[in-house]
Amino acid sequence: MPLVDHVDLVVSSIERSLPFYRGLLGPLGWAGVVKQEGERGETIHYLGGPDFDGSLGLREAPQPAQQAVDRYSRGLHHVAFAAPSRKAVDQTAEWLRDQGVEIEGGPGERHYTPGYYAVFFYDPDGIKLEVVHRPRPFSLSFARGLVRGAGSIAARRRRAKRRAKSS
Repeated sequence: MPLVDHVDLVVSSIERSLPFYRGLLGPLGWAGVVKQEGERGETIHYLGGPDFDGSLGLREAPQPAQQAVDRYSRGLHHVAFAAPSRKAVDQTAEWLRDQGVEIEGGPGERHYTPGYYAVFFYDPDGIKLEVVHRPRPFSLSFARGLVRGAGSIAARRRRAKRRAKSS
């Protein structure tokens, strides 16, 4: 089961963005495009994720944007797509360079989790994207860290409750 079922992005031009996302995601196992009508009557173009786990929807903005994307304002910071290997990340970076896409960083290792290997870049509308490979099972050590963190938080809460009762 995917972590997120789907994400819809609003783009300035379907004619420009749909070929970009198909070229980017096709080699990563994303298949086909299904059109669906949105709540305002607009067409949403859904690209199916690998094994059809999740999808990415693209819909065209009804009017030009008044300002550039600011990923530190309320809203989306970036979207990361999983790659099956480091080689796939490297191939994505090569494709991006061939397309003249602005690459922010990588491909290379990052400190986030052991073996985290990614390339960071921008789509035609300036939305930050990432293609990342993490060796599996990265999630086991990540989950242990979360559990330890949650345990620490829970322990602090219990101590605070005991102090409050004794006061």
